[in-house]
Amino acid sequence: MSGYRPEGLRADAGPAETETTREPVGPRLGARGWLRWTWRQLTSMRVALMLLLLLAAVALPGAFFPQRSVDPNAVIQYYRDSPQTAEVLDSLHLFDVYSSPWFSAVYLLLFASLIGCIIPRTLAHARSLRAEPTRVPRRFSRFEVRSELRTSLRPEEAEQALMAALGRRYARRTGTEERATASGSQVDVRTVSAERGRGRETGNLLFHLALVGLLVVTAWGQLVHYRGQIVVVEDSTFVNAPLDYDSFDTGAWFDADSVEPFRLRLEEFSSVFTDDAQPRDFTASVTLMTPDGAQREQDIRLNHPLETDSTRVYLSGNGYAPQVSVTDADGEVAFEGPTMFLPSGDLNYTSNGVIMVPDANGGRQQYGFSGVLLPTVVETEGGVPIDSAYPEALDPVLVLNLFTGDLGLDDGVPQNLFTLDTTNMEPVLEEGSGGEEVPVRLVLRPGETLELPDGLGTITFEDLPRFAALDVRYDPSIISMGVFAGLAFVSLTASLFLPRRRIWARIAPGPAGTTVVTAAALARGDDPGLRRELDRVLSPLGQETKENP
Repeated sequence: MSGYRPEGLRADAGPAETETTREPVGPRLGARGWLRWTWRQLTSMRVALMLLLLLAAVALPGAFFPQRSVDPNAVIQYYRDSPQTAEVLDSLHLFDVYSSPWFSAVYLLLFASLIGCIIPRTLAHARSLRAEPTRVPRRFSRFEVRSELRTSLRPEEAEQALMAALGRRYARRTGTEERATASGSQVDVRTVSAERGRGRETGNLLFHLALVGLLVVTAWGQLVHYRGQIVVVEDSTFVNAPLDYDSFDTGAWFDADSVEPFRLRLEEFSSVFTDDAQPRDFTASVTLMTPDGAQREQDIRLNHPLETDSTRVYLSGNGYAPQVSVTDADGEVAFEGPTMFLPSGDLNYTSNGVIMVPDANGGRQQYGFSGVLLPTVVETEGGVPIDSAYPEALDPVLVLNLFTGDLGLDDGVPQNLFTLDTTNMEPVLEEGSGGEEVPVRLVLRPGETLELPDGLGTITFEDLPRFAALDVRYDPSIISMGVFAGLAFVSLTASLFLPRRRIWARIAPGPAGTTVVTAAALARGDDPGLRRELDRVLSPLGQETKENP
């Protein structure tokens, strides 16, 4: 017996591994299987909703950081204020959120998810629309809403009354089936199947199709659009051409032929403020001129743009543009015209600005004026202007400092025209009250002229016109976006409020020449009006009804 070894045992080990002792191993998915699984996850409704929420989340940085396409000057100022932070933000595309790779990736994934989710559901719904209502279930006892009644109508008359009560809102189907009676004989039973509310699923699909349409037309609008910003002073004109704008942004598919030719002249700018300096109304009165010689006068207000055939002109800002003339030491006019002063942000329109004179004294010298405009001046007892008391120009004062040197306009480096670069300039000094030299301070009211120190010439504050900042936009997708948004609203309403109901009825001969009608109703989701609807359908049959027999 010592040489006996049962099958499955090795001489130097325990039981041999058999098929029954191995752990079950599932089939490998492979690359094709993983792709199919990924596509199914991407096209599920829960992933589509997650991507929609994610798109809203990744769009949020665009509300917190200035965007180059909207306000390039704010991005430049951000670089000046925090250069290191701006470099990091720019590397993350936070100044170009809506054209960043990560925003585009979420956008495209959402688009693919909605398409992959909608197409199969649309095909299935199209088949269901052509299908007849479902057959009558064998037992009504499993339905919570059911009724049974006896009527003196004959079975065919009861069927006709039910069909009339259901009306055209229901898709209807009739039939017959054999049923055994208590005595064991067979009788023919008439059946009625009805269904309504298929428009609920239609509304749901149309809502998602409208979302896809919104995504498509929004992307198309961003590809073909253009947007320009221009600042126009009263009695000045600008031409709707890329070279005439202060900043001009276009989409990747921009076509120069889409720029509508017209000219716009700012006739007058007016504003209304309350006694406590709160703005009430801003109005830019303009004249629109087209190449055919036609002219149209219109007022542009906030949220009330000027509309042409394909372009909208919005009012985005306003301020004062002091009209100044400067003569140099040779008595020649070295500068003349309005200069825009930007409001500093307070309610009283205290505004900062720069006047550059690059060709004084035959081009041998350059002047730079930096200062502040006070629309309604507040002065100390000594007559020194310190603040503005009201945004309207009731008593305007222009306070300037004078610099001479190199303005840096010939270096080829872009400059902010509202900030004076004094790196290569020296302030012009004058003798102060204590005998020391202090930077010269020029204080002017409209119509006044002052001599510049050191025989540099004169400066005259001639007038104080207003300016309007206009935002010109061309986006042909706006009408389509409105259509798809309206379709989304209507279809969402249908998907939320259209009831999905099914009603079945059996009509069988009863004792003593009566007809027995049993009926049941079913709704998708909670429907408090289902019992009332079943009673309405059965009401033409008359007689006493037993609910949930």
